[in-house]
Amino acid sequence: MSLWLDRLGECTKTIDMDNKLPQFRPPAVPLVAHDPYFSVWSFGDRLTDGWPKHWTGRNHSASGIIRIDASAYRYTGIAPSDAPAMEQVSVEVWPTRTIYLFRAGGIELGLTFTTPALADDLDILARPLTYLSWEVRSMDGRAHEVAVHFDVQGEWMVDSGAQQVTWGRHRVAGLSVQRMGAADQQVLKRSGDDLRIEWGYLYLAIPSEAGASDVAGPAETVRAAFVTTGRLPAEDDTRSSAAVSDGWPVLAIAFDLGTVAPAAAVSRHAMIAYDDVFCIEYLRRKLRPYWQRLGWTMGELLKTAAAQRVALFERCARFDEQMMADLRAAGGEKYARLCALSYREAIAAHKLAIDIDGTPLFFSKENFSNGCIATVDVTYPSSPLFLLVQPELLRGMLTPIFQYAASSQWRFGFAPHDLGQYPLANGQVYGGAETSERDQMPVEECGNMLILTCALAHADGNADYAKRHWPLLQQWAAYLADKGFDPPNQLCTDDFAGHLAHNANLSIKAILGLAGFARLCEMAGDAGEAAKYRALAESFAKAWLAAADDGDHYRLAFDAPDSWSQKYNLIWDTLLGLNVFPPSVAKKELAYYRAHKNTPNGLPLDNRKTYTKLDWIVWTACLTGDREDFDALVGPAYDWAHSSPSRVPLTDWYETADGKQVGFQARSVVGGLFIRLLQDAAVWEKWASRARGNRAGGASRH
Repeated sequence: MSLWLDRLGECTKTIDMDNKLPQFRPPAVPLVAHDPYFSVWSFGDRLTDGWPKHWTGRNHSASGIIRIDASAYRYTGIAPSDAPAMEQVSVEVWPTRTIYLFRAGGIELGLTFTTPALADDLDILARPLTYLSWEVRSMDGRAHEVAVHFDVQGEWMVDSGAQQVTWGRHRVAGLSVQRMGAADQQVLKRSGDDLRIEWGYLYLAIPSEAGASDVAGPAETVRAAFVTTGRLPAEDDTRSSAAVSDGWPVLAIAFDLGTVAPAAAVSRHAMIAYDDVFCIEYLRRKLRPYWQRLGWTMGELLKTAAAQRVALFERCARFDEQMMADLRAAGGEKYARLCALSYREAIAAHKLAIDIDGTPLFFSKENFSNGCIATVDVTYPSSPLFLLVQPELLRGMLTPIFQYAASSQWRFGFAPHDLGQYPLANGQVYGGAETSERDQMPVEECGNMLILTCALAHADGNADYAKRHWPLLQQWAAYLADKGFDPPNQLCTDDFAGHLAHNANLSIKAILGLAGFARLCEMAGDAGEAAKYRALAESFAKAWLAAADDGDHYRLAFDAPDSWSQKYNLIWDTLLGLNVFPPSVAKKELAYYRAHKNTPNGLPLDNRKTYTKLDWIVWTACLTGDREDFDALVGPAYDWAHSSPSRVPLTDWYETADGKQVGFQARSVVGGLFIRLLQDAAVWEKWASRARGNRAGGASRH
């Protein structure tokens, strides 16, 4: 099926299912989203409103020009300024694809960014490669002479415009391949938050076929040549390297489509990929990206990806349609659209690396928070997506924490917060780091690790993984038994709100962590320990009901009457079948929340401020399992995303009063939005079984 016909079918389904909702206006639109360094977005309503940007907001400029009957138009970027922008008819964001539709000069142009982020297949997911597809057809019944251009500037390969890039060509059978990268390769030399890559190479590849051409050269020269003649300059820039800001060197491609007849649709394809060679430093050793486990060079990856393009397009379409159908059935069209926007963002806030023994390790980055790597209380909110579509990725997040906590570097009796600052995972840097208990999150992280390990055992159907780390799990359970019910003055994952003693929601996490450990003991065959910790969790839950009660709701802190907070941690009680709290807790809380939400932007996090967290809103909305409760909280969150004045990759921390971003963007925690699907055991099993099948069959390895 052609891209055009496929897109028409998708549009029809969307219109049938959405009760004629207006077209969704995402705060930012994912274009090329793979990992914290290779993540490019459109921050405007239209792709021609500005340059595409790295998730941090720095320009990652790309220009798209189409020449129709000797007239040039822009469809991407803001240059050349003398080429008018095409009319952007629509943009649709699916889990693995972003589809734009433009019109000008009597033709219609479909532009699709396909990132095969098929989480059920790690070998495909790990490929740092996005397909670009163009499809052109006549809209006015006339034939048109058409050529299409696209380029990327050197900003994609360096941290700042003052740095130099170098470029060249590669021979790959059936492909014409250009490469550009930093002239001074600073491999894993710096860590930080607002930082872009300074090593590795970007590849732009097109089929070696008639009418296809490519060139490396100064942006203005390359674009002007295409606008004037419909062709690229005949030769590459002869300089061996240049500063990014010195002429703004680009890698450019062009397709001469010839005559586009009224009855025909003409399509072309390209691939954009990034080889970072080494991607993470973990406990002082450099790790390679997971896709290299097969021993491939980038040339071999490009060749394989080109050969599999049609099959992968079909797989992505099926994946998207099935995922969206399940999301709509679970939570409606608004919920489905939020999750579609969140899918690639959640994945691209991680890097999938391979350890020396072949183990996949999945490292998160706290984007626009503090840049920490492998943060436990970032893994916790992101976990629903990975529990759903690929539990192996959650295992890949937990394993580095277990290994670090078992080492002599970590000397505390509670779980660590992080492993360093991205991309250097050499030891905790947050709070007191490895030297002090100051500003640690002991109850938070112990609870997280126990709940997540229990959730993984629930998904696996056994406690084999937990058994490998049993001494640490026992230690952390003992810590919660001593400190968890009535937490001392300390931080929790909502650390921006400051320290808090007697935190009722944090107490819930500790109680469920203990109940989760009891479940692990039961699965591991230790009935005595299971009974002990189950009884402790039940006694704590009973005491919690009295300590937190505030009449028509439950308190923010045990010693704070007339206070309240979202009790999002409670979701695991029913999700994992722990059942230590009575259902009346969730019902009482939801009734109170629905009376205190700020419209149109949603429910505040607690009574102290008017800001909120998007991930926690969705978790809270799921507490009763009631669809009416869910819609009451999630509907305003969608309306906020649709109209937020903060044009950034989906933030999870915003003001309910005016909809503005408070902080954070492009973070992995939006994977938490998928938690609604985990409430349907059949849906959860369906998606998890796909991942098990691909692991068993090695579907993508041949």
